[in-house]
Amino acid sequence: MPETIVMLHGFSGTRRAWDGVAAALDRERYMPLAIDLPGHGEQADAPRPITFAGSVEHVLARAPERFALCGYSLGGRIALHVALSAPGRVSRLALVSSSAGIEDDAERARRREHDVRLALELESIPFEDFIERWRAQPLFADEPAAVGRLAREDQRRNRPDALAAAMLGIGTGSMLPLWGRLGQLRMPSVVIAGERDAKFLELGRRMAGELPDGRLCVLAGGHGLVFERPRELALELSY
Repeated sequence: MPETIVMLHGFSGTRRAWDGVAAALDRERYMPLAIDLPGHGEQADAPRPITFAGSVEHVLARAPERFALCGYSLGGRIALHVALSAPGRVSRLALVSSSAGIEDDAERARRREHDVRLALELESIPFEDFIERWRAQPLFADEPAAVGRLAREDQRRNRPDALAAAMLGIGTGSMLPLWGRLGQLRMPSVVIAGERDAKFLELGRRMAGELPDGRLCVLAGGHGLVFERPRELALELSY
C-alpha cells in the first residue's frame, strides 16, 4: 500500500503549492495528501479564531492513522505541532524552509506587532498590492521569475480576510517557541533549506542538530523550494 505523505503549505499559499512535488512522486510508493490549512484556499471559512491547536485538529482529522508529514514555512511550524501532538501517527517528518519559533520574548513581541500590521493591510489595501509587497520581501530575492509567477498564482487562490485571520492566529509572532521540545520527536526527520536562504539555512542546521534522528539537506534554491525545486523535494521525501 502506498505511504501517505501529508503536505502543508506556507502562509498565503494553498494545497496547490505542492502540485509539482506531488507530480514527481512515484504513485506506486507514495500517496500525496496536500491539505489547505485554516484560513487558506478552500478553508477560508474555517472557524475563528484560527489557532495552532485548531490547525493540529484540522490536519489530524484529514490524515490517515499513520502518515509521513511534510511542511513548508508556516506549514513546517504546523507540522511540528502536529508531530508533537500525535508522534505515534507520524512515521517521518520533513520540514522545508521552516523554524521552531522565536525564542526571545521581545523579538517575538515585535514580530507579533508586525503580523498585526500585515493583517490590517490585508483588509485595507487591494489584494494584488499585498501580494506584491509580500513577494518584495528579501526572503524572496533572487528567485527565478517563473517561481514568482507560480507563487503569485497560488496566493490568488486565497481570500484576504481569511489570510488576515490566519496571520493573527498562527503567524510567527503568535507561536510559542518549540526548540526545547524538538528532542521529543524521535521519528526520522529531514530539515530542508535553500542555499540562498541564509536565515532559514541557519535555523535548519540548528533544528537538524536538535532532532534526535534529524539530518539537514541543502538544495540549490531560495525560500520557495516547493516551487523552485519540486523534483528535488520529491526525491528527499522518497526514502
